[in-house]
Amino acid sequence: MRSQQFSEWVFVFLLVGIIVFAGIVIAFLKSRNQSSKLRLGERLMFTAIITGMVIAVILGAMQMLGGYLF
Repeated sequence: MRSQQFSEWVFVFLLVGIIVFAGIVIAFLKSRNQSSKLRLGERLMFTAIITGMVIAVILGAMQMLGGYLF
């Protein structure tokens, strides 16, 4: 039981970290000049970052539900 509570807090910490990181990414995207377009490398970088965040949440949720998060 104690291990499950610890896993839940690890998952909450994961979500808080992802929310903060997503806020930084969104702030960076909004701070750019609206008239300039993102270059190919920047688009690929932000796509990879967002995909990684989604995969991290999915894997963390699956591990927590399976009882193997930590």
